[in-house]
Amino acid sequence: MYRKYFGIKRSPFSIAPDPRFLYMSEQHREALAHLLYGIRSEGGFVLLTGEVGTGKTTICRRVIQALHKNIVVAFIIHPTLSVAELLATVCDEFGISYPRKTSIKDLVDRINAFLLDLNAKRKKAILIIDEAQNLSHDVLEQIRLLTNLETNERKLLQIILVGQPELRDKLARPELRQLAQRIVARCHLDALSKADVFLYVNHRLGVAGGRSGLFSQDALNSLYIYSGGIPRLINIICDRALLGAFVRQNEIVDRATLAKAADEVLGGNLSATDRRWKAVVTVVILICAGLGLLYYFSNGFESQKTPHVPGLSQPLPAIPQAPETSLSGMEPNNPGRVQPAAQQQETEAQKPPE
Repeated sequence: MYRKYFGIKRSPFSIAPDPRFLYMSEQHREALAHLLYGIRSEGGFVLLTGEVGTGKTTICRRVIQALHKNIVVAFIIHPTLSVAELLATVCDEFGISYPRKTSIKDLVDRINAFLLDLNAKRKKAILIIDEAQNLSHDVLEQIRLLTNLETNERKLLQIILVGQPELRDKLARPELRQLAQRIVARCHLDALSKADVFLYVNHRLGVAGGRSGLFSQDALNSLYIYSGGIPRLINIICDRALLGAFVRQNEIVDRATLAKAADEVLGGNLSATDRRWKAVVTVVILICAGLGLLYYFSNGFESQKTPHVPGLSQPLPAIPQAPETSLSGMEPNNPGRVQPAAQQQETEAQKPPE
């Protein structure tokens, strides 16, 4: 709807994992290098992890584009399967035929025969499993057994496991140590930095045929706060912000338009993405309040010269000073009490003359 208005050829912020739009930050370059290294190695596992929406699937599709034509790839994106279902899905992705009713052993034998045939043709097979954190222990164990398919020279199947950070925790369990020991390359994708968010937005606009500068600097600053540097959230917020700017007939996306778009996208979760900044403000307020109380107590109590007794949690109240007296006014019958000066004069006047 807004593409013609802004002169954009295609949607710049689609959430589809289109490898053409992949922004190669430093960590994405490192992840790509690790994946290609693992693929070129002889067998074993490659592990790619990252938070939701950080671009794991997109970079996998970029890897597939970069592979040689002699490499055959099977990409499984819904791995919440039983052992038999997973093996059947592997056969489907590789184009291996199998009877409708079959056993796990028959499926494994068919996969093995297919891999041996590829090896004879000097080809290599890659199996990529996305959302692998959802795999059960039994399925992961069966996947490990698939890497036992080999010749005397090399492994026949290279497996890439892609998932959220929970996948690392799962593979760290003692019962999966055999699989963990076969991982030849590991890489992890974090959220984008503030500088990368700016470059990411302009990169996608450029790939889509648009011009840079459609987002003001204030809008980009707000975008980093609202999205937390997560590419998927960046795409959704920017898409909605461009629509908002089109409705208002604005030439660029300003801070107010982007804030409204973020509120529409995130709804009640907006405070969650912004809570780190609220926490900073809260800490600053508490520090200022504490310093104010410290100044009040230190100066107020010092001016009153309040005595302090060690060991007490609070200082004692100030003791009022007694009026100055003279020892000459001591009564003979009560030497411990001091007479006021006026009373002393009256007493002397009542004495009989000597």
